[in-house]
Amino acid sequence: MNSYNSAINKLKRNNISIKSEIISIKDSLNRVLAKDVISPANYPICDNTAFDGYAVSSQETKSLNVKKSKKFKIIKTLAAGDNPNIKKIPKFSAIEVMTGSIIQKPFDTIIPVEQAQVFSNNSRSKYIILKNKLKKNEYIRPAGSDFKKGDKIVKRGQFINSTHILAFKTLGIEKVLVKKKPKIVFYPTGNELSENKKIPNWKIRNSNTNYLENYIKNLPVNFEVKKILRDNQSINFKKEITKNMNSRSDIVITSGAVSAGKFDFIPKIINKFKLKSMFKGVAIRPGKPIMFAKFKNNMCFFGLPGNPISSAACFRFFILPFIFKSLGITFEKPIMAKLKYKFKKKKKFTRFIKGKLIFTKKGESIFEVIEGQESYKIKSFTKSNAWGVFKSGTSEYKKGSYIECHSLSGLNEFLMD
Repeated sequence: MNSYNSAINKLKRNNISIKSEIISIKDSLNRVLAKDVISPANYPICDNTAFDGYAVSSQETKSLNVKKSKKFKIIKTLAAGDNPNIKKIPKFSAIEVMTGSIIQKPFDTIIPVEQAQVFSNNSRSKYIILKNKLKKNEYIRPAGSDFKKGDKIVKRGQFINSTHILAFKTLGIEKVLVKKKPKIVFYPTGNELSENKKIPNWKIRNSNTNYLENYIKNLPVNFEVKKILRDNQSINFKKEITKNMNSRSDIVITSGAVSAGKFDFIPKIINKFKLKSMFKGVAIRPGKPIMFAKFKNNMCFFGLPGNPISSAACFRFFILPFIFKSLGITFEKPIMAKLKYKFKKKKKFTRFIKGKLIFTKKGESIFEVIEGQESYKIKSFTKSNAWGVFKSGTSEYKKGSYIECHSLSGLNEFLMD
């Protein structure tokens, strides 16, 4: 039997190569960047106003004080989006500006509208009176103060989110290079599975399929669910593997029929093919029967156990990291949390434990093991918000021991680099 670490290392050596494609930013949400995105220009492009008010030249206020004031004639009004060019600018001029309007020399500072008094004379000219020296760049957003040309906006290997798309569009970036979506094909197995609403007592609903379908919706993959493979359809499964190899599927996943029972036909069929790499059985609980294989054409196979929590744990700790590695995504960093109560397990097994990750007012992270750890029990899973990983080599964990904790989904952005 393989240790958890040896199985993970084998997966790292056998990740698949995913090609890249250029897509519109409109279609880029949740896709994985294949190349750093670099700012093509400064943002803001030009100095612009942070407040409504009046723009003047700070140089022309140097000699002003309470006893020596000066009128600044308002020669123009500029709104955001207006052309800021003015042909002739007399000395001691001001322009009325709205937030976001472009500022050009000699104007270099703003008096907010709340701090200014506007006067008019008989010729209907308007002006403001200044009595103090003003600092340069007051209430101005300098050009390049957010992004500078050449800045890295988002690094490769990251999921594109809506904030990234906001930056792309602002900077005039319309297309990005992303990883293509790997093609994943899923086969539920077993005579016991039913898709019907009402089922007899000897059947179970096909819940693993629905769980994985919804789990994977936020991942940049093409996920196809096939019909249930019944216990007498091993020959059909062999044909399906061949079909997937010919259609260039990247990953094939099954749920159930992977252990050592009379009707567990999956391992026997997989071993009929020429394989580059393979492991069967890992010293973990839940999920001990998990199987992995890489075919000669580089298509990969994962056989998940049929019990719902075994299937969920194996997808989370084997398949998800494998997909991330293949897409070049930096996987999450676990949170180290103190164990709320003592815990015992068999020394040779790594355990994936359903639990609650609690953050105290003092800033401590506490992990609480939830009652009901059996691989068929779903109620405890619904009450969990994290997995606790209790690694092999230790059988007893004292209260206060530090435990490696992972989000249920693996998509928690606060835990990712």
